[in-house]
Amino acid sequence: MKDIISKAILSICIGLGTSAGLTAQTYTWINSTEGNTWQTSQVKLQTQARETPIISIEGTEQGTDFRAWGTCFNELGWDALNILTPDEREDILRKLFAPDGDLRFTMGRFSMNANDYARSWYSCDEVPGDFRLKYFNIERDKQTLIPYIRSAQRYNPNLTFWISPWCPPSWMKINGDYPVRSSKYNQLPPEADIALYEDKREETQGVFPKQLAVNDYMIQDPRYLQTYANYFCKFIDAYREQGIPITMVMYQNEAYSYTPYPGCAWTAEGIIRFNAEYLAPTLKKHHPEVALYLGTFNTNRLDHVEELLANQRLRESIQGIGFQWEGGQILPKIRAKYPQYKYVQTESECGWGSFDWKAGEHTFSLMNHYLGNGCEEYTFWNCILCDNGESPWGWKQNALIRVDSKAGTATFTPEYYAVKHYSSFVVPGSKVLAFVPAKEKNTPVLVAKTPQGKYVIIAGNFSEETQSITLKLGNKYLNAELMSHSFHTFIMK
Repeated sequence: MKDIISKAILSICIGLGTSAGLTAQTYTWINSTEGNTWQTSQVKLQTQARETPIISIEGTEQGTDFRAWGTCFNELGWDALNILTPDEREDILRKLFAPDGDLRFTMGRFSMNANDYARSWYSCDEVPGDFRLKYFNIERDKQTLIPYIRSAQRYNPNLTFWISPWCPPSWMKINGDYPVRSSKYNQLPPEADIALYEDKREETQGVFPKQLAVNDYMIQDPRYLQTYANYFCKFIDAYREQGIPITMVMYQNEAYSYTPYPGCAWTAEGIIRFNAEYLAPTLKKHHPEVALYLGTFNTNRLDHVEELLANQRLRESIQGIGFQWEGGQILPKIRAKYPQYKYVQTESECGWGSFDWKAGEHTFSLMNHYLGNGCEEYTFWNCILCDNGESPWGWKQNALIRVDSKAGTATFTPEYYAVKHYSSFVVPGSKVLAFVPAKEKNTPVLVAKTPQGKYVIIAGNFSEETQSITLKLGNKYLNAELMSHSFHTFIMK
């Protein structure tokens, strides 16, 4: 591997710029390739540019704020952690959540009621007609999610949390069940699928439908909508009693995934009605400290999102917007049109259970895209899963850490190192100054400045050949030749 590294030519020179931070003469260079991760060397800086710079940093850039890296707490992740020995489990929790750990997560997401990585379907109140929520409880969460979250809090007591439901209690839905679609993985009868599109033929685009549901699966009777808004507040109260503060909510995870697992389809009218007329005023009355964001958007239907935001009352009800999956495609246009909102990435794409280097490259590019386009927070999905990462509903997914349930061992996946190249250095309070997306020569590049004034350059090369890049930093240049299929971080000493 030393021979490979020796072929990577690196020449950096930074002279006096308009910012004191650009006067540093040495960078630490960290690079990772498959099977040879986190190789560190010291780099002396030089003077010449090899090609036209793809990014120029003068030292006067204001940048955009970055506030938090986070992950989701799911039941199957807790199960995977508990296969390991106590010492191994604690080592992983420290690496994920400690301020001096590897990934340094400061934020957590978890679902209200079951999601697709719960052990099975449940909600906090499955008693039909319980409009007073007399039977509301979080007893199941006390056996799974809450111990998981408290384990993370031991390493960072200042963790913040946000929530969204995948599905309301089943009795609040028009089909009386937790899925949207019937499948071999649930008990919903096939004839119930008619509610999704009625007599219209389905159109698909990629993973998720291009066509939108014609009916709200959440019952639109005012009693149900108000009870559901009250349900959010009872959930926030119950978790606060457990020492877990919820600071942000979104009304629905992926309203455009018409799923065999817990889910809920909404129309534009239903989204506006519930958020503006019920959820926002109820939160304002009982939990004014909790922010309401619109999301999570996993659709690239720009026309639909603009239809929502054309409603003044909805616009005035929200503080920010969250995007994931196909929603990331329209993030730049929405942010340009509505700069008054805060923007967050809500779920990193989970893949198909490959756990390979290509999955790591994809996640690396996603971080480049969302941070470069102004997202203040980035949330990863499962940080740890067993074996092939299969859910109870038949979807195999990736994770940052993979546990072999038979051997009782844990492996840090390529995605783990992709994340580490960012989150170890772009800490809360950093400014993202500039970026180049992966489509440019398969070499995503991002430049950030830490609260301490240190410049961080994060670059990848996902092509089959060595790729050259040049950045202008102050009066000088960073010239680097990046090995094929590699991750890189350059950080000022």
